[in-house]
Amino acid sequence: MSPFYSAFGLGIQANRSISGLKQLPGLPKIDVEIFLDGLPSLLQRLTETKITLKYVSSAYHRGNLPILEMYLVAEGDYFCLRYWDGLEFVIDRLGTRIWARYPTEANVDYLSSYLWGQVSGFLLRLRGVTCLHASAIAVGEQALAFTGSTGAGKSTTAAAFAKLGHAVLSDDIVAIEERNHAFLVPHGGTLICLWPDSVTYLYGSPDALPYLIPENPLEPGWDKRSLDLKSPGYQFQSQPLPLGAIYLLGERALSGPSFEAVTGKDAMLALLANTYSYYLVDKVLRAQEFEALSRLLDQVPIRRVTPHPDPAYLPRMCELIMEDFYAWSLPAISGKASY
Repeated sequence: MSPFYSAFGLGIQANRSISGLKQLPGLPKIDVEIFLDGLPSLLQRLTETKITLKYVSSAYHRGNLPILEMYLVAEGDYFCLRYWDGLEFVIDRLGTRIWARYPTEANVDYLSSYLWGQVSGFLLRLRGVTCLHASAIAVGEQALAFTGSTGAGKSTTAAAFAKLGHAVLSDDIVAIEERNHAFLVPHGGTLICLWPDSVTYLYGSPDALPYLIPENPLEPGWDKRSLDLKSPGYQFQSQPLPLGAIYLLGERALSGPSFEAVTGKDAMLALLANTYSYYLVDKVLRAQEFEALSRLLDQVPIRRVTPHPDPAYLPRMCELIMEDFYAWSLPAISGKASY
């Protein structure tokens, strides 16, 4: 029987198991179908004949192959994401079906890391869902999102909050669903992905958490670890929550942790810089996203955090984020509408 999953506000049916997603016994509605046994013959012919290169990443794997190439297939009826390691995902324009083909060495954990990562992020963008490159936690009945540039500490901050007992909604991708003039954050995958240094900060040793991909012949030496939010002592927030605030993790400074409001043009530019896979979407989707972010900024505060460079300050920073959030949000919480 084909397994069912829930992630990013979508009901998903796959023809094989996927790790790192919330599995369900059934679904009232299927939004996305995933086929993990290669491409159907017609689609395979299209990806070989009616294909146009649309994007090439500026990053190369060990200086040889581009990390990602994106192609338009059949004049944009489909999109093909081709990665340096031989993995290939084809997505229809409506964002309702995903096909995958890949080397035999790609095990379920390796394949899944793409599916609930960049592939899902791109599919959500096709469906018109605004996505931040961020992590999100639950604070009471609201969600706090943490975003920032690469290496800012988004996942590490979410894991620190998880260790303090907070439920986590999502890591890496924060989908924002606009509903009845409110902005809701649905849950994403059930894992937080951490580099060994972050695991050491939080738990004392990189071996305190298992490898994200235990057996990884396609990328030996890749040592990212995973925190399973379904494991004892942690909480996974499976119900969507209204977005209460977005915290931008800025440059570290000895004067931190400190906070300041970000408003107007600065807030918009910060969010645009941290939307997920923005480089893959066309001008129409980018314009729709700009309008959605404009509405979001009318309702959701943006706060900049200056962290301290010493990771020992991380628990204290989490406490100060909570204090900061409650200091200005309690009146809004007490008067908020029902969702």
